[in-house]
Amino acid sequence: MADCQLIETCIFFNDKMANMPDMANLYKQRYCRTDNSNCARFTVFSALGRENVPPDLYPNDISRAREIIGA
Repeated sequence: MADCQLIETCIFFNDKMANMPDMANLYKQRYCRTDNSNCARFTVFSALGRENVPPDLYPNDISRAREIIGA
């Protein structure tokens, strides 16, 4: 599977994880380089657009993503 289309511009990785490259790589491997349908950030992006993805939403917080999109 190809990398997520947002991997290079994801605010989470460029801001939140900038000082934690090892942890960022773990998240990227799990949520960006495999099945991004499990990524909370991508879930909100797909449903509501980039401007509605909270900057503090972690990729693994799918329950919060579902609350945000009303699912």
